[in-house]
Amino acid sequence: MRESRHALIIANDHYDDEGLKKLKAPAQDAEALAGVLEDPQIGDFDVEVVRNAQADVMRRRIQHFFSDRRRDDTLVLHFSCHGLKSESGELYFAARDSEMRMLDATAIPSQFVRTCMSRTRAGRTVLLLDCCYGGAFSRGASVRAAGDVNVLESFRTDKAPGGRGWAVITAADSMEYAFEGPELAEKSSPRPSVFTHAVVEGLRTGEADRDEDGEIRLNELYDYIYERVQDENPNQTPKRTVEMQGDPWLAHSRRGRIKIAAVPSPPFLQSAITSENVVTRLGAVTELDRRLRDDDLPVAEGARQALEEITRNDLGHIADQAHAALQVIHLQPSPASLDFGKVRQGSTPAEKSVMLGGPPLARHCVAQSTQRWLRVDPLPNGFNVAVEADTPGHLTGDIELKGVADESVVHVEVTVEPQVATAPDAPVPGPQEPEDRPKEAVVVHPPASEDQPETLTRETRVTSEPPVSESWPAAEPLEPQPVAEHAEEARSTTKRRQATSPQQPPTKSVRAVVTAAAGLALAAISALYLILAVVGAIKAAEEQQPNVDDIGDRLSSHGVSTSLTVCLVTAVIALLLRVLARHDLSAHPRLYPRQATNAVKSLASSAKVLAVPVLVLAILMAIAYPVISNYL
Repeated sequence: MRESRHALIIANDHYDDEGLKKLKAPAQDAEALAGVLEDPQIGDFDVEVVRNAQADVMRRRIQHFFSDRRRDDTLVLHFSCHGLKSESGELYFAARDSEMRMLDATAIPSQFVRTCMSRTRAGRTVLLLDCCYGGAFSRGASVRAAGDVNVLESFRTDKAPGGRGWAVITAADSMEYAFEGPELAEKSSPRPSVFTHAVVEGLRTGEADRDEDGEIRLNELYDYIYERVQDENPNQTPKRTVEMQGDPWLAHSRRGRIKIAAVPSPPFLQSAITSENVVTRLGAVTELDRRLRDDDLPVAEGARQALEEITRNDLGHIADQAHAALQVIHLQPSPASLDFGKVRQGSTPAEKSVMLGGPPLARHCVAQSTQRWLRVDPLPNGFNVAVEADTPGHLTGDIELKGVADESVVHVEVTVEPQVATAPDAPVPGPQEPEDRPKEAVVVHPPASEDQPETLTRETRVTSEPPVSESWPAAEPLEPQPVAEHAEEARSTTKRRQATSPQQPPTKSVRAVVTAAAGLALAAISALYLILAVVGAIKAAEEQQPNVDDIGDRLSSHGVSTSLTVCLVTAVIALLLRVLARHDLSAHPRLYPRQATNAVKSLASSAKVLAVPVLVLAILMAIAYPVISNYL
C-alpha cells in the first residue's frame, strides 16, 4: 500500500475581538510552508490551508483531517495563531471569532486536538505550534491566570496514541514569546515568523539534512529549528516532545551528498598509522595515498577517512602530508562555467559537456541543477548540460556538485531571444521557470576502468546511497624495509602536486598560534612592570631622601614613570596581538587543525584576562601620577 502524506495549515491573523493583537506573519507563513510541503521534490504532501476561519469551521477541518487515515499515512498539522489560556491555565488556539471570556465556546481547546490525534489511525503525526503564548492579550486585558500554560504538557501522554506515534514541536516554551521577525511591533510591515521561517528554510534549502543522506528527519529538523531560532532571538527557545518509534523522514533534501560505505584499513596499515615511529607513519600516509586513488570506491573512501583522521590528530609534518594527499579528491569540473550565448526561443541548443578530473573518488558526485530550465545528463567522467529555450530573457543558473568531501558549482548562462519581435510599447516578459518539470539531480559514476566506460542511466531524484560492491581486492602489505622509500616518495609526490596545482589550498599555519603566544608573553611582561611600578610607588611614599622633598622626584628616582610607560605599551600591544590572532583564525579556518584552533583560543583568552586588568590599573596609576606630583 502506497504511503500518503497530508498537511493541514491553520493560519489566523485577523480576529473579531479587539482584545487580541492582530498578527502579521500567519498569512505569509502559511503560503511559504504550503509551498515547500506540497513541492514533490521536497515534502510531497497533499496540503490544505485554512485561514482566518471561525471556531466551528476549524473544528470540522481538524476532525476531518485526522479521520479516515491509514497506518502508513504521515500527517503534519501546523498552527500559526494566538495561543490563549483560560483562567484555569488550559491552552486554547484562537479562531477568528474567539472571545477571551468564552474560550470553551469560541476557541479550539488543545484537548480537542489531542483527542483527534489519539483517535487517528495514521502512523505518524507531527504537530507544529507557532503560537504567541505570552503575547496573546493586548495591554489591559482582564483574562489572566496565575502562572503560564505548559504547552507540551497539554499533549504529553504515557504512550503513543492511535498508530505508531506523534511529535509536537513548539515555537517557544511556556514563559516566552513566539516572535514575528526580531520583535513584536504593532506597526511594522509583515515579516515571517522566526519559527515558521526556520521550518521553511530548513526544508527548502535542505540545510536541515544534517547527515546529508538525502532525507530530512524529524530530529534533524528540530535541531535545525532550535539553532536558527536561537541565532535570531536567544530569548525564544523551541521545545519538543516525541511519542514515536524511530525517526521518520519529513522531506527530501536537495543537499544530499554521496555516501559510500567505507572499507576499513587492513590491520597492518592501522598498526602503521598508530606507530610511534615517524617514518612508519609517513609510510602509512603513502599507502593511504595509493589506496585513495583506487578504482574501488569503498577502498578509496576508507583511505580518505583515515587520512582525514591523521590530518586532525597527527604531528605537523605528517598531518601536512595527509592534507596534501587529500587535495587530489577535490572536485575538478572543466570548464567551471558554460555560456550558451544567444539562442532562439523554442529551439534546441546543442548540449555542452563538463568533465571531472582526478581519481575515481573525485569523479563520483551528485550533479543537481538549480533551475528548472537546466537539464543534466550523466557521462562516465562528467555530465552533459542542456537548456530549455522556452522563456525569453537572459537566464542564469548553476549546476551544484556534491562529492564525498567537497562541493563545487558550474555556472550556466544563456540568452533566449523571442521568436516574434514585441511591439514598442509592449512589456518584455522576464525569465520565468516552467512549473511542469522538476529540477534535475543525477549521480555521476566514474567508470570501472578507462578502457570500458560504463553506461549510466539518468535519474531525477537521489534518495539512496550508490551501490556498494560486496568484495574488494586485498591490498598489498607494507614491507618493513622500504618504509623510508615510501616516505621519500610521499614527499616527492607532494612537491610535484604543489608545483602543478595552482589552486591547491594552503597548508597548515602556526601564525595565529605564534601571534597569540606573543600576546600572552607581552601581557605577562606588562603585569611584571605594573608590579615594579607599584613597588616603586610604595618605596617612594615611605622613604625620605635627603634634599628630596618632592614626591614626583622620589617617584622618578624609583623608576615608577618608566615602569608605567612600559606596562601601558606592552599591555596595548598584547591586546592588539590577541585581536590579530583571533582575526587570522576566523579568516583562514582551514589553515588551522583542531589542536591549533584550541591553542589559539586558549592563549588569546589568557592574554585578554591578564592584559585588560593590568591596562586598567596602569591607566589609573598614570592618571594619579601627575596629580600626586603636583599636590604633594
